[in-house]
Amino acid sequence: MTATRYYLPEFDHEMSITRRVLERVPIDKHGWKPHAKSMSLGQLASHLAQLPDWMSYILTADHFDFRPPNAPAYAPADCKTSQELLDLFDRSVASSRKAISQAQEDSLDTPWTLKAGDHTIFTSPRWSVFRGFGMNHIVHHRAQLAVYLRLLDVPVPSIYGPTADER
Repeated sequence: MTATRYYLPEFDHEMSITRRVLERVPIDKHGWKPHAKSMSLGQLASHLAQLPDWMSYILTADHFDFRPPNAPAYAPADCKTSQELLDLFDRSVASSRKAISQAQEDSLDTPWTLKAGDHTIFTSPRWSVFRGFGMNHIVHHRAQLAVYLRLLDVPVPSIYGPTADER
């Protein structure tokens, strides 16, 4: 089995869990923050909905630049409705799923770079970026969002096993 085929079942599993968490976001609490240094609920949920699309960049381009010269800087999504949030997520997942299924095995060892204008943030093999900056990044923010839900007394869906709300 190729690595890209190995990625698809895990990707599909993690994205189905992530969608269940996003479905619970109380969009009327868009500006709520658990701490002054935290992202707001809306920022975090929008970021999480957009993250799967980053995985397609990892597999289809050799870099991503947050502040490309002679072009607009990256603008994070800011979903204002639950439907907007889920539509963004679904588009992001579809884009990345397609990129995963079309990725060539020999491309996974090639370097991939994250930049902010002239500043290189990091360069690593594509497979490593896919796993760490892609998949693990999504899991990290999904966990944060689950804590936000708990603090807002929103029932937390099952993630890797039952929660106090779903047994």
